[in-house]
Amino acid sequence: MSTSADKDGVKPPPPFYLSENSKRIKDKSHSTPSVSNLSRPSTAGTAASSIVNPFSPPASIISFSVDPITNASMPIAPTGQQEGQDPVPRLGVTALPRSTSYYGTRPNTGDNPSRVTSGIRLRETFAAPPARPLTAVSTSVSLAPSKTTRMRSTMLEDPTTLDKPWVTTKDPYARIAYLLTYSVAFLGIAASAVRCYFGYKSVQLITGNLCMVLDEDFTSDTDTTFGPNGNWFREVSLGGFGNGEFEMTTSSSNNSYTSDGYLYITPTLTSNMIGSDAIFNGYTYNLTDCTYNVTNPEANPGSTNTTTFDATAYYQSCGAVSNSTTGTIINPIQSARITTRNSASMRYGRVEVVAKVPRGDWLWPAIWMLPVNNTYGPWPMSGEIDIMESRGNGPSYPDQGINYVRGSLNWGPLSFLNAVSKTFGWWTQRRTDYGEGFHTYALEWTDSFLRIYVDTRLHYMLDLSFNEPFFSRGDFPAVVQNGSEPIVLQNPWINGTNATPFDQPFYLIINLAVGGTNGWFPDNADNKPWLDNSPTAMLDFAQAQDTWYPTWGSDGESGSFVVDSVKMWELC
Repeated sequence: MSTSADKDGVKPPPPFYLSENSKRIKDKSHSTPSVSNLSRPSTAGTAASSIVNPFSPPASIISFSVDPITNASMPIAPTGQQEGQDPVPRLGVTALPRSTSYYGTRPNTGDNPSRVTSGIRLRETFAAPPARPLTAVSTSVSLAPSKTTRMRSTMLEDPTTLDKPWVTTKDPYARIAYLLTYSVAFLGIAASAVRCYFGYKSVQLITGNLCMVLDEDFTSDTDTTFGPNGNWFREVSLGGFGNGEFEMTTSSSNNSYTSDGYLYITPTLTSNMIGSDAIFNGYTYNLTDCTYNVTNPEANPGSTNTTTFDATAYYQSCGAVSNSTTGTIINPIQSARITTRNSASMRYGRVEVVAKVPRGDWLWPAIWMLPVNNTYGPWPMSGEIDIMESRGNGPSYPDQGINYVRGSLNWGPLSFLNAVSKTFGWWTQRRTDYGEGFHTYALEWTDSFLRIYVDTRLHYMLDLSFNEPFFSRGDFPAVVQNGSEPIVLQNPWINGTNATPFDQPFYLIINLAVGGTNGWFPDNADNKPWLDNSPTAMLDFAQAQDTWYPTWGSDGESGSFVVDSVKMWELC
């Protein structure tokens, strides 16, 4: 059957069969480049006429269509020129004449729709997309890198016209400034190195052999630790130990005991034993195991020393009466004070105590030493070494709370003249406190120096060289006034050395005090409930129990002074 294509002299290509792609015969008048069905050729730098879309239908389908009504093959309508000017082709691309789109004409534009164009639209998904029009930013497709000419800024001056005086003329002061800067930096580094060296060399260390005097890890039970053959002796008293303390120290295992390798000194309420009413009125409390005569042998009746027996001090230390009229009460707190008086002492050497301080208002933990014999006279003439003292009040306490620990030496020519203000120091924790964990409190002591520190020598609280006699170090006046009686000062250490009075054997004390009237807790600080000079100071403290007792904690441990180990060495 003849078609319109035959009449126009255009011979259609032979039918296309998928299984016979390799046997297709190219028509001489309509030649089409052969493209493998299994690959997609690159289009870079290829003319548009030679590019074959691998997804476009075969030429037989493009050339002929089927009339959807008569089911007869229809030729493609002749192509016509598009209106307007043809676009300029891309660089390296041959322009083809624009023909009527395979998608047909737009409806309602005056073009007469035909069955041919309708049939072509049925195959629009197989048609190749039309070529893109050339735009101002179109570039040729090329695999080679392109080089563009960089536009020169009109704002920059010619480099040959720029003024560079530093190139032609050297500033004589520039070299001087250069040399001066590096010279000062070098001198600073050198001075720092020299200072570090001499600082390192100036740290005094114990030379000679150290012999172990005490090695206590508290693994024994309570009875063994405090028994006749134990290392620790409990001092029992309620006299305040010269500081007006509000606790009584007992021999009860409620207040001092060992558990799981630790020593605990725990404060408890006396009202738990005798009742609250008995604390304030109508009760007489006697310490049947009072140790006053043991701890003060010079005051015993019949003693060979010249000190007379002080009955008032004895009764104040071993008993108390509560009377609401006079304002006297029974000590409201029970605690403990343990010593190595009968087991271990040392003269020059080293002490290490690993401990955790208690937390709670008005608690006063201490690790300290007293002389075995008052060789130079009563306290403080024979000296006192405080390795650690602290306060259980919180870090916000204005006079150094639980985040501070302090070390000091107490000494003086008279019982009421103490020069501790000249030999004390402290260390502090800025982000935590000493109640959070265990710390090592150490003493290093020889005839030439004494050092007290916590954890490391860098954290020293006191580093004192015995480079002058203590009497001259104290800068005491020649005459002091004791009330209305003037006293001419005498040097009690005149026959000693620069280390005197700290040249005698000392023993160790660990205790937990509560309150006091000696000024350790200053008046009017952090709502202190008593005044030091008040005759009813202990009563005022006891009546404020609701304010301070809750701060001690309910677990029984946070308010306890916990000791992990104690070690003492002596130079030998």
